[in-house]
Amino acid sequence: MAHQIDPVLLSQALIRCPSVTPVDAGVLGTVQKELEALGFQCHRLVFSEIGTPDVDNLFARIGEGEPHFCFAGHTDVVPTGDLKSWSADPFGAEIVEGRLFGRGAVDMKSAVACFAAAVARFLEERGRRFKGSISLLITNDEEAVSINGTRKVLKWLAERGDRISASIVGEPTNAGRLGDMAKIGRRGNLNAYLSVFGAQGHTAYPHLADNPIPRMAKMLDAITSEEIDKGNEHFQPTILQVTSVDVGNPALNVIPARVEVKMNSRFNTLQSPQSLERWLRERFDRAGGKYELKVEPSGDAFLTPPGPFSDLVAGVIHQVLGQRPALTTTGGTSDARFIKDYCPVIEFGLVGLTMHKVDENTPIADIVKLADIYKAILDGYFPE
Repeated sequence: MAHQIDPVLLSQALIRCPSVTPVDAGVLGTVQKELEALGFQCHRLVFSEIGTPDVDNLFARIGEGEPHFCFAGHTDVVPTGDLKSWSADPFGAEIVEGRLFGRGAVDMKSAVACFAAAVARFLEERGRRFKGSISLLITNDEEAVSINGTRKVLKWLAERGDRISASIVGEPTNAGRLGDMAKIGRRGNLNAYLSVFGAQGHTAYPHLADNPIPRMAKMLDAITSEEIDKGNEHFQPTILQVTSVDVGNPALNVIPARVEVKMNSRFNTLQSPQSLERWLRERFDRAGGKYELKVEPSGDAFLTPPGPFSDLVAGVIHQVLGQRPALTTTGGTSDARFIKDYCPVIEFGLVGLTMHKVDENTPIADIVKLADIYKAILDGYFPE
């Protein structure tokens, strides 16, 4: 009898591993054991970089050659926060009134379990009688710096000459109910750090000092009172938010020598980190004075244009749930920003209302349906 996987039971097993980034806590081994029972060839890949923790990753593949369909996701989770605020043990994986509670229930251990359950059912029906290969790329480094995870696994694959043809990422994409939204792209993410310089002095003698705060206010007004762009067919307008202004001045009678400002931008495909830096510098230069600007992009905006792959995913969701999802690019960032450099990628997972929150939970029925959807995607991608 073929090895079978219950997506709910496996979700519970994964949640019970307290794998807060970058701690593995046995979670990847739990996935690997199930996949090896299905006949997958598994690789555990530990990557390192100075200044970051070593991270364990799992790449598992069955079949040979192309097309190569890859389910991608992560097993690491964010911290629980105040344990006293939880109504259930965040790593207990309790089922209460038809809902599975626990850190990672939504983001995104249940989706990883659904990947495995879907493949198990597909192989039970088809065996090896399909052309191509199926893989799972699972990292334990998505919720933090994302340096030693998916990006390096993809590079490792490329160096081996392995190509991925298409990928589904199991991030929680739905806004209100399962099936309402799939992501065909994501906005880019950029952090910016501005230092505005002046000269320290006594507040009673401002002519002997140079207060950088009024100049900083003009600089921030210039970038917050003007629209960067109007967006396009698939993306909303680029946004820029000032997230911190810090003078670090404990004295009321001292003019400070510098002001530090932090900003974050979520940008569309009309922009790039380079164009945003130019846009900022043009407006800062108008204010005059000495300043320094440093930008740190963590991902470009990207789009998987609507076409056969998105038609397949949307059609399957409609087939299983009776509704066709909106194809959107809203939300934050995910490891899809790395996968898009190698193949078309679409994100679809559970409803994200409780992700990262106290009492993170998802309906058991949604886990079952998500596994059905992933199985039907495999059926459509590998026609008999």
